[in-house]
This record gives sequence, C-alpha cells and structure tokens, in this order.
Amino acid sequence: MRKFFRTYLPFTSNSLKQNMAYKGAFYLNMFCSIFGAFINYYLWMAIYGSAESGVLAGLSKNEMVVYVFMSYIVSSVAMVSMSRAVGKDIQKGDIAMTLIKPMDYRMSLIAQSLGTMIYRFILPGLFVWVGLEIYKVIGLGLPVVRISNILLFLLSTFLSFVIYVLFEFCFGMIAFFTTYIFGLEMAKTAVLSFLTGQLIPLAFFPEAVQKMFDFLPFSSMLYAPVMIYLGKYTGSTLMFVLARQLVWVVLLYLLGSLIWRQVVKRLIVLGG
Repeated sequence: MRKFFRTYLPFTSNSLKQNMAYKGAFYLNMFCSIFGAFINYYLWMAIYGSAESGVLAGLSKNEMVVYVFMSYIVSSVAMVSMSRAVGKDIQKGDIAMTLIKPMDYRMSLIAQSLGTMIYRFILPGLFVWVGLEIYKVIGLGLPVVRISNILLFLLSTFLSFVIYVLFEFCFGMIAFFTTYIFGLEMAKTAVLSFLTGQLIPLAFFPEAVQKMFDFLPFSSMLYAPVMIYLGKYTGSTLMFVLARQLVWVVLLYLLGSLIWRQVVKRLIVLGG
C-alpha cells in the first residue's frame, strides 16, 4: 500500500500544482460554467413562474434553485475529463513511453484527475456551496441541510467522480481507433448534460425513461448526489442508490480492463 501511494500521489500533487499555475485558464472555464448555471437558473425560474403549480416533478421552486447550483458544483467537482488526455497521449505517441513504465496507466490518469477534483472542490466548489447554503436559509427560507445528508452527499459525489473517470477512460479508448477525439469529446459533453440530469432533472422525464436510466451509469454521475443533498432519497431508496453507484464502479473498472487489454494489442508507434 505504501508503494502504491508513493507511486501515484506525485501525479495528484503535480495536477494540483498545474491547476494552481494556470489559474487564468481555470477561472475562465469556471466563469463560463457558472454563467451557464445562471442561465439555467433564470430559465427554470421562468418555467416555474408560468406554471400553475409551485411544484414540478416533485421539486418546488426553491428546491430547483438549490438543484441548479448543486448540479453546477457536482459537475465541476466530479466530472473531470481525462479522455482528451488519453487521445493526446495516443496522438503524440507518448503512450508508448507510458506502457514501459512500471505503473498502471489508468491509475495514473485517475490520480491526476483526483488532483483536479480536489482543486475544483476548494475553488470554486466550496465557496459556491457555502454561499448557496447561506442564501438557501436566509433568502429561500429552507432549513439547513443535515450533517448526515452532507456526509452522504460527499460520499455519493466521490463515487460519482470515480464512475465518471472510469467512464472517461473507456471513452478515451476510442482514440486508439480514431486517433483524434476532440469532436467526439464535444458531442459526449453535450449528450451527458442531458443524460446526467445537469440541464433537466431526470424526474421530468417520462416514467419509462426514468426506469431505463436505472440501468445506465449516467444518473449516478450527477443526479444521485444532488438528490441526496436535497433529501429526496431516504431509507432503502438511499441505500439502493449508493449500492448502484458501487456496482457501476466495479462494472466500469472491469469494462475498462477488458477494453484496455484489447486495444494495446493493436497499438503501433512509429519513430524513436
């Protein structure tokens, strides 16, 4: 275990340092993201303002405010892209040097993503979260979230992060066949914004579609931790949601291992 941490912790540390070194690009991306969150907020306020009922799909207007900004926090923290890094390694041929090193390529990518996740949790995630909680209590009149819900939310968010990066690794393997993955990366981001509930809560979809989502990993990437934070999942339902996240961690890890064993057989690197 000590050898494991000694091998992979430097990747996490270097990722943290890199994020701190290039603050301008990071803050620009975060500004664009939170700007999108405010657009989503005003859109939903308009929808609720024109609705006959103050509750839509089980969410009140005030709960939707919390949902929008907690979705922003979870997406910033948990949804750390690494498929582009895989594509870059393959395109430049750096993957060849990686394969001869005595370490697990996937684990090194996860360690790097962990550094980015920690940085995003602190900046801006934690500040937005505290500001939202103050506004929720003072401005919206909602009760302070319970400590148990916070702990379960953090656990679920970490599992969401693991699910997402494992999915990203599997998605990144496409680069072994296409070499250039940027276009697919953009399409994937757009599709996931719907499938994860980032733009539209999954409760707004028809019941049949919601049941289909139960058999897919996407709801476990963002929707699950936000609904746990809102207290919508309790008792046996809560345990099922957390267990489902654990199952997807295992399944995506096994799927990634299977794909990796197949794609490295067709890898050809020219030059020296």
